[in-house]
Amino acid sequence: MTEIHLVTLINSSIKNCFDLSRSVEVHVQSTARTNEVAIGGRSSGLCELNDEITWQATHFGIRQKLTVRITKMSRPYFFEDMMLKGAFKSMRHEHHFEKVKGQTKMIDVFLYEVPLGFIGRLVDWLILKKYMTRFLLERNQTIKELAEGRKGY
Repeated sequence: MTEIHLVTLINSSIKNCFDLSRSVEVHVQSTARTNEVAIGGRSSGLCELNDEITWQATHFGIRQKLTVRITKMSRPYFFEDMMLKGAFKSMRHEHHFEKVKGQTKMIDVFLYEVPLGFIGRLVDWLILKKYMTRFLLERNQTIKELAEGRKGY
């Protein structure tokens, strides 16, 4: 299993960061480079516990679908989404939020398994982990800019 662990400090309230992180519209904005859109389940607003969303995006020149469910939520400190269907063998994304010295510390723990045995692990090591890290960093930067009022949506 591959794990990506990211920490983003944001000059905004924990509630604001939590809500921006579970906004479908913010997710779409932050993934514009891959043309990601919600095509099934919740397609707007804030994700809630047990919501399912099917995302469609273009990664590596291939249009793909990923269906996730919000499996855990503890407002405004934590939520988790897990893959139900998609290109990964498995995928879980934990979103943690902490108050730290007047800021919000947003922590992403993104865990996934690739299919295709040795070939999948090699592709993950050579390309995929770097790609997914950049993808998540771009998303976090959008959330940070929106939360700090430096960007509108």
